[in-house]
Amino acid sequence: MTLVTNDDRPVLVVTNLDDPTADFVIAELHDRGVPVVRFDSGDFPATLSCSAAIGGTHSWRGSVQTPSRRADLGAVRSVYYRRPSGFAFPHLDKQDERFAVAQARYGLGGILTSLPGCLYVNHPNRIGDAEYKPAGLAAAAAAGFTLPPTLITNVPDDSRDFVRAHGPVIFKPISVPLYLVDGKAQTVPVTEVTEVTVDEIDDSVSGTMHLFQKRVDKVADIRVTVIGEQIFAVRIDSGLLDWRTDYGTHTYTPLAAPPAVERSMRAYLKHFGLVFGAFDFALTERGEWIFIECNPSGQWAWMEPPTGLPMTAALADLLEGGLCGQ
Repeated sequence: MTLVTNDDRPVLVVTNLDDPTADFVIAELHDRGVPVVRFDSGDFPATLSCSAAIGGTHSWRGSVQTPSRRADLGAVRSVYYRRPSGFAFPHLDKQDERFAVAQARYGLGGILTSLPGCLYVNHPNRIGDAEYKPAGLAAAAAAGFTLPPTLITNVPDDSRDFVRAHGPVIFKPISVPLYLVDGKAQTVPVTEVTEVTVDEIDDSVSGTMHLFQKRVDKVADIRVTVIGEQIFAVRIDSGLLDWRTDYGTHTYTPLAAPPAVERSMRAYLKHFGLVFGAFDFALTERGEWIFIECNPSGQWAWMEPPTGLPMTAALADLLEGGLCGQ
């Protein structure tokens, strides 16, 4: 469905420069004649400026401005908040930089989280809440999903007991901050190498929190992208423990989510106040959908060409409709 309106309020797209997923959505919005203002909050203050006033019964009045675009803060229909880079002030010493970053985060960031009459996909604060993996696992259990046995700990003996009880067990990072090796960003894939044995657990576990999880005996993976009221489920056959390690092996098949899984996804998103979520499941031989995680800023555009699923249009519909999309 393509919405047709005479609404000249812009959509704000807040993300980093290298974001092909956002590029697709922006192109779709441009084709519809929907005004778009894109910026990376990390561009502040070099090429991004903001001025906002509030008082009496009025909400924010002012604007955010890039070298080529300007958005009235009181007339933003929706915000597509993706993956902006962090604030940085490299010309300052460390103490002054910490101060400047805090002012930018709670000043500009606070304004962007409190725009009046605006639909957020998703709201930055709700994204932050949902990115805590323990909170996501607790919400998933409460929503009725089936989860693999999981332990989060810094106690070596508890780790060993868990491996004995639930092996094979894999180690997964709880969060993945920027980690550079020779200047290149690294990730931690879940592979056979990350399977943990009792003998491998030593006292270094006590140094920080670790996540151990029973390995799911699966036949395929499923990625479900929920965009507003629309659900797009895709089976991914790769033969890999972690399908993200080699996209060239994938076969994609659209399928329908079971009603119980759909209800649980709705409950999960409602818990966090999200209108978008990228859910990952492991599919067992018995047809069970085992919850792995939900990414509130997950990727999805790469699945559209091989499946024909209209995910770009669905997201553009949501952003174009603004609060009418809720």
